[in-house]
Amino acid sequence: MNCIGNIGPIPRLNFTGICLNDGPAAVARQDLISVFPSGVTLAATWDRELVYQSYKALGEEFRGKGTHVALGPVAGPLGRHPLGGRNWEGFSPDPYLTGHLMTASITGMQSVGVQTSSKHFIGNEQETQRSNSPLPDGTNIDAISSNIDDRTLHELYLWPFADAVRAGTTSILCSYNRINETYACENPHLLNDILKGELGFQGYVVSDWFATHSGYPAANAGLDMDMPGYISQSAINTGETYFGPHLISAIQAGNMTEDRLDDMVTRIMTSYFLLNQSSNYPTPDPSQTYVMANMYGYDYGAQIPARDVRANHSSLIRQIGSAGTVLLKNTNNILPLSKPLNIGVFGNSAPDPTDGLTWPQSDLQTGFDIGTLDIGGGSGSARHTTLISPLTALRTRAATYGARVQYLTNNALLSSSSSSSFAGIYPIPEICLVFLKTFSSEGVDRTSYPLDWNSTLVVNNVASFCQGNTIVITHSSGINTLPFAQNPNVSAILLAHYPGQESGNSIVDVLFGDVNPSGKLPYTIPVHESDMHIPVVNLSTSEVLAHHQSQNAWQSNFTEKLAIDYRGFEMKNVTPLYEFGHGLSYTTFNLTTPTPSIKHVTTQPITARPNPLSPILPGGNADLYTPLFTLTTRVKNTGTRTGATILQLYISLPETSTPEGTPKKVLRGFEKVQMRGGEERDVEFVLQRRDVSYWDTVLGDWVVPEGEIGVMVGFSVQDLRARVGVVVR
Repeated sequence: MNCIGNIGPIPRLNFTGICLNDGPAAVARQDLISVFPSGVTLAATWDRELVYQSYKALGEEFRGKGTHVALGPVAGPLGRHPLGGRNWEGFSPDPYLTGHLMTASITGMQSVGVQTSSKHFIGNEQETQRSNSPLPDGTNIDAISSNIDDRTLHELYLWPFADAVRAGTTSILCSYNRINETYACENPHLLNDILKGELGFQGYVVSDWFATHSGYPAANAGLDMDMPGYISQSAINTGETYFGPHLISAIQAGNMTEDRLDDMVTRIMTSYFLLNQSSNYPTPDPSQTYVMANMYGYDYGAQIPARDVRANHSSLIRQIGSAGTVLLKNTNNILPLSKPLNIGVFGNSAPDPTDGLTWPQSDLQTGFDIGTLDIGGGSGSARHTTLISPLTALRTRAATYGARVQYLTNNALLSSSSSSSFAGIYPIPEICLVFLKTFSSEGVDRTSYPLDWNSTLVVNNVASFCQGNTIVITHSSGINTLPFAQNPNVSAILLAHYPGQESGNSIVDVLFGDVNPSGKLPYTIPVHESDMHIPVVNLSTSEVLAHHQSQNAWQSNFTEKLAIDYRGFEMKNVTPLYEFGHGLSYTTFNLTTPTPSIKHVTTQPITARPNPLSPILPGGNADLYTPLFTLTTRVKNTGTRTGATILQLYISLPETSTPEGTPKKVLRGFEKVQMRGGEERDVEFVLQRRDVSYWDTVLGDWVVPEGEIGVMVGFSVQDLRARVGVVVR
């Protein structure tokens, strides 16, 4: 098979084999495919249905290419490090939001018969030293160890994986890094005790590519499938493996049981037959053999025509790109635009990429210079068949009513102190649109918080030249510092994230008011870099050698525990520039019930711990998902435009009966509500046992605390307009 990974067919069992390929924003290493919005863009929609539809459409393309297993969606990295290179692939540093979007993604993709491989399990929060590597003298240095205490593991990093398991993900992909000094793919506590035991996972565990470090020890620890099957890149030519005949020898030597081998096979085969992949499933697209290496950084040389699987997905991609755009600032309602006749377009993320659809591998750290950025880099990137840049879309829109579009997209010129940089722009535009970007990729972590390519100077120079009426649009993997936000000549800021191939159309729809923005921040934007307080661990060779045990030098201690993103800001009393959940609209909303109504679902006394006699189902103890009470509030569109908002529910556990380090508040509900101007609507939230529990490290269980739980509803973590207290036990 022509796949990034595969399992061969077994005709006597009606098993045609398994083809695995990378996601999660496109069918990677393929031609004639769609490039969908990235995970962070989906998260900014806060829209379960749109995420479901996105992954359903993406699943149709995976299926059309003959791929049985899509490597995605992503719950790890969760987003502990704002500079993490792969944050763009995942959803949000909030585990509740990520968990719900994992559920939507998995159900969407598996509804069309494609297996999901939820990844990367677990603690894969930075790219730097994610894998073992040699020193110049050949000494092997172990991958970084993410050292996480039990409560933090359960309440943050494990939470969305529990939702993935509950949603029926067919496989879990274990990560490169170590967890508490044991490699993730041979960690029996994580894989056997927690994933397959506590969470009741019934699918198979597959390694990330070359993330396996042993044979039968890894299999005994819970690894079911080793990918790509060789012990290293160099072993591809020799055929040396960890599994295969070595497992048979281990059974014969008494180091592994035949039952365990049967269990491995059963888990893999069950997932295949569960989704009916033995019946009329497309064969792998033969062109992908040639496309495999033809990603950014490589020449394209395919000779076999590819199978076109795009269908009409461009319209959905366009819709999601608009819905995932967050309007941070809109001074004097400068947006939406009202057919300006002289538009200025500036910045290097506005035009088509000048290097075409490939660019040198040497650009891994920052990406290409001039050209719009709609997806991140690495194995999750994709080869575009089509890409609509903002400049192209703006010129198309302007032509419909006879407007002029002037543009300057060279950031080196725009950031120059020379007054001649803008000499060719005349007359001064009515509206100046500045498109900026930050590149993020697997394999490297970002090194700074500002947008790339002298972005701050670009904005300040354009804003000065345009004498106000400057609108900034960013394409980024997520968190950036925005020092120009307080510039009085910057009237609006929009975050478009990585919106996929319809990037230009999506943002033009928002700019001109065809779409009323409803995106909300799925993370927190700081005022200063220092506000984030969690650095990427990055050791020099001399620091590694100076360590008393150099092989084990790379350690990442999660000492902040639960205090990441907005939880950390609130626990440290730090005011952000823009808070988690923030996002403006072209209309306004308010709650008409300052005290929401609470209704207890059960009349039975609520015990501190879930019923130990409840079955362990996929996701964990079934009682964890028992609804305890509902909350109803009423929201009104107080403006005149039709629009949508995200109503958010947060809870605050009582300080007197919870352990030290409990966050001040956590997200435990969200609903997207679309309404006409002046319309009112009731919105109901359901809170389950797990939602109002904390993880007790002594009991090794979830506990509902005694006392009053605060329940708050509003439009961001700071904009909470309705409050009520409820005593659960």
